[in-house]
Amino acid sequence: MEHYTSDSSESDSHTIDYQNRSLTVSKAEECFLNLFDNETAYAEIETVILYNNHLSSLPLSLLQFTNLHTLDISNNSLATLNVEVFLQCPLRTFIAKNNLLTNDSLPKIFASKSKLCQLRELNLSGNMLTRFPNQILEQHSIKYLYLNGNLIQSIHKDIWKLKNLQVLSMGANKIREVPDTIGNLAQLQGLNLCDNLIDKIPSSIARLHNLKTLSLHKNAIRTLPPELISLRNLTELSLRDNPLVDRFVQHLSMTPTTLKESAARVVKISELPYSPETLPRTLIDYLSFANCCVNPNCKGVYFDNRIENVKFIDFCGKYRVPFMQYLCSSKCVDNANVDPQQPSASGFMMRKVLLG
Repeated sequence: MEHYTSDSSESDSHTIDYQNRSLTVSKAEECFLNLFDNETAYAEIETVILYNNHLSSLPLSLLQFTNLHTLDISNNSLATLNVEVFLQCPLRTFIAKNNLLTNDSLPKIFASKSKLCQLRELNLSGNMLTRFPNQILEQHSIKYLYLNGNLIQSIHKDIWKLKNLQVLSMGANKIREVPDTIGNLAQLQGLNLCDNLIDKIPSSIARLHNLKTLSLHKNAIRTLPPELISLRNLTELSLRDNPLVDRFVQHLSMTPTTLKESAARVVKISELPYSPETLPRTLIDYLSFANCCVNPNCKGVYFDNRIENVKFIDFCGKYRVPFMQYLCSSKCVDNANVDPQQPSASGFMMRKVLLG
């Protein structure tokens, strides 16, 4: 969901950056304890980055940063989360991507309505969660929730409680079903459910009037709710690698042209004269069924053997709708479009459709 910038992206000069230092918990404790000689200096630090170290837990020396708003502890070996850090640090952004966290790793403090009232962004992508972390459902302040790359099998039906949620990203999980209650996330702007096992989308998604990006590629979706067209703010829709799309874009393989058709094509293209005196009635009838190739750059014809190609036509200036067209040869596919701005390669055409 790179089109959405979370609160943590704002520049912050009060930062300690200890990424890529091979720090263990004990080394990190030592570094933080000896960093400053007065409490005021610690209080000025708002962001701590511990990305890509060897930490198995949160250093308790983080408690000295009494004004800590952003903590990035991604790419470590975190298996537990110390509750003290969440109790005493006013965190707004907590990023713990690519660790060893499970559902049991999340402290009960996450289920509190009061203790984490300032949390805006929570990123637990790339961990070992097997269930949606129910503990966070009481954190109504969360705007950005990233749970990509886990083993989550379902989205909790009480997801609607996260009323301020603007981005929900749960790609690359094991999700099979999307609850109807997702339609109650009135502030949602970005929804990423790609690379799951979803076979249908609830019609309630049409209630997400602020939705701008919907990523559903690499699922098992065969149909979309017709109500989807009512999402006027939707500017990016990704559907590739779904049965719904494959049904339209899979080109049928062309069998070799018969000698009869090859000869008939030469007769029609070269405008060779023929009459009942020179050709049997069956061949004359066959020649009468010639179809012109729709490629404007080709003057060829076809009879029984043809290429089926999908052409995407602009619809209302916003969407591109697939239409089937028939061509005489696979060579005509690449330049079969009249519109010079419309891409000719089928892969690019798909991207135009999928991304709005």
